[in-house]
Amino acid sequence: MPILDCQSQEHPAGLPQRTSAPRSLPRAESGFPPARCAVPEVVICSAEMDVKNKLYFGDNLKILREHVADASVDMIYLDPPFNSNANYNVLFKEKTGEESAAQITAFEDTGQWSTDAEAVYKEVVTSGPRKLADLIQALLSFLGRNDLMAYLVMMAVRLVQLHRMLKPTGSIILHCDPTASHYLKLILDAIFGHGRFLNEVAWKRSSAHSDTKQGMRRCGRIHDVLFIYSRSENYIWHPAYTPYTKEYLESEYRHVSEDGRRYKETDLTAAKPGGDVEYKWRVRRLMVKDKRWEADLTDEYMTPREGFEYKAVSPYGGRFWAYSKQNLVEFARAGISSTEARACPGWFNMPMKCPGYRFKTSGLISVPPWE
Repeated sequence: MPILDCQSQEHPAGLPQRTSAPRSLPRAESGFPPARCAVPEVVICSAEMDVKNKLYFGDNLKILREHVADASVDMIYLDPPFNSNANYNVLFKEKTGEESAAQITAFEDTGQWSTDAEAVYKEVVTSGPRKLADLIQALLSFLGRNDLMAYLVMMAVRLVQLHRMLKPTGSIILHCDPTASHYLKLILDAIFGHGRFLNEVAWKRSSAHSDTKQGMRRCGRIHDVLFIYSRSENYIWHPAYTPYTKEYLESEYRHVSEDGRRYKETDLTAAKPGGDVEYKWRVRRLMVKDKRWEADLTDEYMTPREGFEYKAVSPYGGRFWAYSKQNLVEFARAGISSTEARACPGWFNMPMKCPGYRFKTSGLISVPPWE
């Protein structure tokens, strides 16, 4: 899957050419032998040629095998061709800044079953991981030698290299579409192990053409697919969130504090008891219309003040306090709990305490949460 054919074009402005052959890195035991086909000269672009942060142009399979060490990558996100009958071009400009008249077809999205595809297939079957070899043979028997099968073997041989590159704590996100996602998941299971599957995310597009007026006889296709796999059970995971909508904030956080911040009150009771949770919660309030109850933290009810009323509150029927009395007192003193209108204690919960909706596997997203 070449990224840029450097044989017939000038290098893009500002891209230095590699002056010495790269050092070959040892391959993993489960990897494939070095590529047998000739590829263009590799060009590297980096800030002052730092050992990290390099941009490689060329056949990415050769680059993965020869330039990336085993267990050296924390995370991989790949957005390969989707097998959607499209040609992709690499566009660049001349040194003058004008668009180049020459546009190189980097790859054809569908792939084609050819002698090259046959060679990659045999390589997978003879040198690849055993489970992957068995799967690829079964897929060939089922699908036959066609463009889809060429696409799958092209992806399989590269996914083996990506598996080799990942650290034990790493993970991979494969972006594809429903055209071949069901086959790609089988390949990922064969390489990473079905137990390393974490999520399948439906990435819903913000808009789509249903094409019903053009005679489409199926449901509209409005999502892409993200497969997330880990290298091992010790993978790193950072929770991702999407921002709350204005409508949600206004409906969920209905109360407004004196300083203008929205908040909501949530229950501090629980369905099951645990520890010292059977007690009465003491509250007080000034006997003025619409005055709210507040926690009586100093047991003022024992020597009541004129103009105040006092109450001992128990959880409502079938419920228990979720925290001990000592904890509830500490919450009240810290200002992170409130007393509801019916005198039952609750969280004084503001939206900034949570960064947003916990990211789920389906929905409308404009930017992946890991970026």
